[in-house]
Amino acid sequence: MSSLELTSAQIANVLYAGEIELLGQMRYSSNGTFLVEACADGVAVPAVYKPRRGERPLWDFPDGTLCQREVAAFEVSNTLGWGIVPVTILRTEGPLGIGALQRFIEHDPEEHYFTLLADNQDRFRQFAAYDIVVNNTDRKGGHCLHDLDNGLVVGIDHGLTFSVEWKLRTVVWDFAGEDLPKELIIDLERLVSELDDGLLAKTLAPLLSPVEIAALKQRTQMLLRAGKFPHPDEGYHSVPWPLV
Repeated sequence: MSSLELTSAQIANVLYAGEIELLGQMRYSSNGTFLVEACADGVAVPAVYKPRRGERPLWDFPDGTLCQREVAAFEVSNTLGWGIVPVTILRTEGPLGIGALQRFIEHDPEEHYFTLLADNQDRFRQFAAYDIVVNNTDRKGGHCLHDLDNGLVVGIDHGLTFSVEWKLRTVVWDFAGEDLPKELIIDLERLVSELDDGLLAKTLAPLLSPVEIAALKQRTQMLLRAGKFPHPDEGYHSVPWPLV
């Protein structure tokens, strides 16, 4: 079976249980990032591997937690039903130890947020809401990829997320001031419910601190109360650099 025929659950199973072959290091990454292939039962899934030991220490994020944040970002996306983040799991035994393992996205590197925006307005409204909820500190334009396998626009690089302190830094400000679409409100309300006593709360417990999970819920509730996409904070550097 081709990896293109697999469901998300089947991809996750291969990433969890498959034998990992290290293919090479990915260039231009600030942290150790590797292209790998996970193989199980004759099925190979290309993936991006971000080991904990390759994480560069940061003053504003606890050491050794970026790989867990990558996985938490997928779980939130999955609960919302938006499919923004490719299947991502925490692999405890990898070539370089514990780390995040994410399905590799075949894409055109010349495409990014600014080239994709015109044809994907509704999709990027989901991105805008998602980045607020997870408090994405680094949504560059190049972190928005057009998946050549299924045609969807997806997001990558979610290690700098879930800070308790407000740190939203993104290029997705085109919808500022707009009312939240009704369908997004329904999904966000479901997210709050799942954070109260649902499966998501249990799934996030080993990945984020209790205060980070509480802040995630608070941000979602604040967005719902506002009912609109926010404007950039004039007192805060709200756009990443470089933009792409």
